Amino acid sequence: MYPAELVKPMREDLTNVGFEELHTAESVEAAITKEGTTLVVVNSVCGCAAANARPAARMSIQNAKHPDYLVTVFAGVDADATTKAREYMIPFPSSSPCMALFKDGELVHMLERHHIEGRPAELIAENLIDAYNEHC
Repeated sequence: MYPAELVKPMREDLTNVGFEELHTAESVEAAITKEGTTLVVVNSVCGCAAANARPAARMSIQNAKHPDYLVTVFAGVDADATTKAREYMIPFPSSSPCMALFKDGELVHMLERHHIEGRPAELIAENLIDAYNEHC
């Protein structure tokens, strides 16, 4: 577990623009299985990847088409919620940060850490926007 004061600004990076934090496995299941589209961001303290993942997620939702629901879990903090979210992301291996787009409970787009790390936020956002334009 990371100290709350360390993760607070990283959480707020997403919650300040409308992402709902999920802290339990039950809340993750309820969010992902909703009718419509849901973006799940597995947030992380990792500076090399998460530092661009969060801004990319924020930028991407400025698109005309965007997910109906925006949710986030925090790896290393919300263990049960993160584990449940990752179950829905199978067959992709666990990674954080990562982002997954679900439509009616089905995984339709996945950005793993290796798709995020070393890439500028604008490029990551473009990838998400392409998925939104196709699925939302």
